[in-house]
Amino acid sequence: MASLWRAATGLAEKQPSQFDGVEFWSYPERTGWLMKQGEYIKTWRRRWFVLKQGKLFWFKDSNVTRASIPRGAIPVASCLTVKGAEDALNKQYAFELSTRTETMYFIADSEKEKEDWINSIGRSIVQHSRSVTVNEIVDYDSKR
Repeated sequence: MASLWRAATGLAEKQPSQFDGVEFWSYPERTGWLMKQGEYIKTWRRRWFVLKQGKLFWFKDSNVTRASIPRGAIPVASCLTVKGAEDALNKQYAFELSTRTETMYFIADSEKEKEDWINSIGRSIVQHSRSVTVNEIVDYDSKR
């Protein structure tokens, strides 16, 4: 049903600009399996995630090549928080990624995997955040 919905709304074709030329298939910052809820049908599905250059991509399988087409991507610069969510979901190893408008939930395979993903995504949010621009950074050492 979701693929029919995407076709009807024109969402079936991924726009290359959505991936901003990120070579997600080579030297990713982090990869691994996570459970993710579907966008339209809220069932949990296992997906292969790739974090690279401020984008969190997901795929159906772990064999990611240049020809692979991501099932979706989240620009982490638009995210405000990433934190544990076991209490919110009542599921072990759960964490959430929040933007101004929505919260996405994920489930890792272990506590270590959950913590590693939270740390990696958190670091990427800070690195790619637009809240501080280069012109706004003050070098206090040079003002002495």
